Amino acid sequence: MTNSATDNQPYLEIHQSRTHEPTPYEYKLAATLEEVFTRDGHDLADVVRGLNARKVHAPDGAPWTEQSFRAEMHRLGA
Repeated sequence: MTNSATDNQPYLEIHQSRTHEPTPYEYKLAATLEEVFTRDGHDLADVVRGLNARKVHAPDGAPWTEQSFRAEMHRLGA
């Protein structure tokens, strides 16, 4: 889809890939990830350590592991 007002640049609708409003869990995870990326680092080990240090656990209530974090990001991105 294009928008002629912007010289035929692709039109990007905000949240076009969103299928639902984020849940409270998704909002909390996103906010915590932003904090972890800012303060702790971007490596997977840093992210897992940062989430666990902030007591933001995996959906099953367990501490994050690299494997559980990858699986959850895959699930949320599907």
